[in-house]
Amino acid sequence: MMNLSILKSDKKNLNSLIAAGSALIFIGFIDIILSSFFSTNITAFLPNKISYLTPLLFGLFGLYLIRIEFSGNKLLDKVNTNFNSSNFNALLTLLVIFALIKYIPPLLNWFVFDANFAGNTKEDCTSGGACWVFVKVWLNRFVYGLYPDTEQWRINTAFLTLFLLVGASFFVPQKFKKYIIIFLLFVYPIIGLKLISGGDFGLKYVETGAWGGLSLTFIVSAFALILCFPIGTILALGRRSKLPAIRYTSIGFIELWRGVPLITVLFMSAVMFPMFLPDGTYVDKLIRVLIAITLFEAAYMAEVVRGGLQALPKGQYEAAKSLGMGYWKMHFLIILPQALKLVIPGIANTFLALVKDTPLIFVVGLLELAGMVNLAKTNPKWLGMAMEGYVFAGLVFWVICYVMSRYSQNLEKKLKTER
Repeated sequence: MMNLSILKSDKKNLNSLIAAGSALIFIGFIDIILSSFFSTNITAFLPNKISYLTPLLFGLFGLYLIRIEFSGNKLLDKVNTNFNSSNFNALLTLLVIFALIKYIPPLLNWFVFDANFAGNTKEDCTSGGACWVFVKVWLNRFVYGLYPDTEQWRINTAFLTLFLLVGASFFVPQKFKKYIIIFLLFVYPIIGLKLISGGDFGLKYVETGAWGGLSLTFIVSAFALILCFPIGTILALGRRSKLPAIRYTSIGFIELWRGVPLITVLFMSAVMFPMFLPDGTYVDKLIRVLIAITLFEAAYMAEVVRGGLQALPKGQYEAAKSLGMGYWKMHFLIILPQALKLVIPGIANTFLALVKDTPLIFVVGLLELAGMVNLAKTNPKWLGMAMEGYVFAGLVFWVICYVMSRYSQNLEKKLKTER
């Protein structure tokens, strides 16, 4: 194909090659569509292996013919630049498109067109598609876990307050923003936990074992995100400290926690840690889990921040010292703002990993969203509905992570200083 010089384009055969290439690509698409949805093979007269590859061969040869540099056609030049710059890229393009043609329609049929949305029992799912009735019936438990129905307004109030405070921080003047952030970091967590747990101010006490579902996912993620960042930053500074005691303590902490699987850390927090407490001392299971996840993620965050600190040129440190700045003032006003800006993708990646690690808390008996799906699928009335539950949980986690990812990208653009 690479040496077919007779088919190389010039001003004389440009239109002919475009027409021939487009026809071959069209035949390739028709072949894959007919074989995928109508069980019709237009090249059945060929040997089986060759017949199976004919859509790809037609498409590859057609793309080769229309791979014309500086054709003068903007659309064609754009296609060639982005999808057809070489035979290998053409092959990848066709494989992706053919896979989408072959597998997306059956997926849509199962997901939407043949799915059941109405009903209240498993027997109402008769079409052969997804049984979203299962998700509808269990949605309340997927969101709130085993939290009492009559008390769920407390969770709604706590999260609504959080969203309003976070939203307000984007619109209030700069001089008020710092007060909102301080309130969110140091005051709101206490108020939010007290509101959800109850026990005071006439609120019924709800043990943490009843907390669950998506609300518990948000609680664990939010607290761990808020706390692991400052702890990780302090550890990163400690690892770069010139004081041996501080440096080696930070190194030991980071390497210890990074070298242990999270599931082991959670198991230790639930089973081993209470054994070392004095008699009569009790620490709630959820508090132990929050501390364990926070310290675990802080070790990873420390290495991300340390990478940003090491990326800064030495001149930044010397310039700050020449202005008479001390260690803390230099780092908080000069070094850290620049270092953190450089590692926003790494910070976002750590936060995303944290959110996706929350299902592991099932090892200590806490049932967040994925845990509630596991519980629901074992109900005798809903056996066989695991697929729908896991798809729902996967979509929820994808939405959460996608929003966080988009926010981090927007933050990168906002803080970009390169010209």
